[in-house]
Amino acid sequence: MINRIVLATLVCSVLMLGGCASTPSDDSLIRESRTTLESFVDRDPDLQRWIDHAQGYAVFPDIGKAGLWVGGGFGRGIVFEQGRPIGRTSVSQATIGAQFGAQAYSQVIFFENDAALSSFKRENFEFSAQATAVAATSGAAATTSYERGVAVFILVRGGLMAEATVGGQKFRYQPL
Repeated sequence: MINRIVLATLVCSVLMLGGCASTPSDDSLIRESRTTLESFVDRDPDLQRWIDHAQGYAVFPDIGKAGLWVGGGFGRGIVFEQGRPIGRTSVSQATIGAQFGAQAYSQVIFFENDAALSSFKRENFEFSAQATAVAATSGAAATTSYERGVAVFILVRGGLMAEATVGGQKFRYQPL
């Protein structure tokens, strides 16, 4: 049991340090974010309507997470308002419960109105275990709606993660 805890701690530490070790330039992260949006639209063309009509959105091209009973994750992204980049963002994730593996995924958070976007920018924005993220698959965008002014889509990039956990995501925002 001790070896599992040590291994989980080591995996999470490496993952978190890897995310913190290199900070991409704003231009690079903006390009990656736009490319990520294109990947989402390629997967589900209906997502283009979300992009066109949202007050804003936060794009995380690559979030990595890993866990073995205790887990964590980290990613960086760009916040757009009406299609224009306005800030950098990061997400930290912590979970506890039955989990094993590692996974990389992309995430887009759409903000329906200025109030939802402003809440995100004030950094009092968190997702709890009850938050629902929709997998970006063909047709998913057409059947999804905003909940409290926010909608979240994910696109798994690789890895394998089995989990039944409780935890949440905490976001940080910094204007460009």
